[in-house]
Amino acid sequence: MPITEAQLQSPLSADLQTILRCLSCGSKLNSDDSGGYVCAECKRAYPFVNGIARFVDAQHYAASFGFQWHRYQKTQLDHDEVRESEQNFIMKTALRPEELAGKLILDVGCGMGRFAEVATRWGARVVGIDLSAAAEVAAKNLADRDFVAFQADVFSLPFAPESFDVIYSVGVLHHTPDCEAAVKALGKYLKPGGILAVWLYSGYNKWYRFSDFWRRYTHKMKPETLHGILKVAVPVLYNTQQVLKKVPLVGRPAAGLVHHVFPVNRQKRPEARMLDTFDWYSPKYQSKHTYEQVFHWYEAMGMEDMRIGDFAIAVRGRKPA
Repeated sequence: MPITEAQLQSPLSADLQTILRCLSCGSKLNSDDSGGYVCAECKRAYPFVNGIARFVDAQHYAASFGFQWHRYQKTQLDHDEVRESEQNFIMKTALRPEELAGKLILDVGCGMGRFAEVATRWGARVVGIDLSAAAEVAAKNLADRDFVAFQADVFSLPFAPESFDVIYSVGVLHHTPDCEAAVKALGKYLKPGGILAVWLYSGYNKWYRFSDFWRRYTHKMKPETLHGILKVAVPVLYNTQQVLKKVPLVGRPAAGLVHHVFPVNRQKRPEARMLDTFDWYSPKYQSKHTYEQVFHWYEAMGMEDMRIGDFAIAVRGRKPA
């Protein structure tokens, strides 16, 4: 799908012409006729496939997320009657519309575009990266926005240093092999005075530890197989808990025990419940963290004005101007 003249003249396209860099030699990248990119110096090509440019050649440990977001393409997108993702975004990043309007933003682990939809609605120009093929879905969902999606690795990003006004990552970096290294890798891409906001799974909560035990086995399954098992197990376990709660005296403790040993998401919407439960059991990596850890990482990066969000573990900080 060639880039149109309107796209070439858009502010976001102008941003990309300035900030995109070759992963091999660090030189500037030029658009090619297909919508991909080619290095001006070493001639390395980054192809355009299924609607997005590729800066990796495989999904690696993120394949389950590619399956997940292709199957649940719009489940978490906001619409006129529901602003759940916007509320989540505020709680998990402590960012506000006025901080994003008119800014160039990097969404790390954009998935199907849930939070990029919020940021673009607030007036931001957003570049989304995802290691999985979920980036294809984000590109389709936000085709009419100031948004572009790339398949890329957080540990090897195709951008010049100090490119972005704000970088956020919500519920993603704890799924990498080294969460600390992933967080620290983002600092160099912030402009002076820029904001880095991350939300990670909490190390304070112990109730979901059994999902870690089961995931030793479930992450090795093909995503299609695991999804088929959970499609049966999630309704059974959820409904069992609801029934047990109604039993006098022993019901609620019994329901809590079932949930502790076989955790399933408790959202009211069955599709959202299934999606989030699959998200617990499918990843290869899923670390848990504390505020003390994350603040220490930010301090090591030289960040200042650090704050927490309303939902643990949410931390934001500012790169010194």
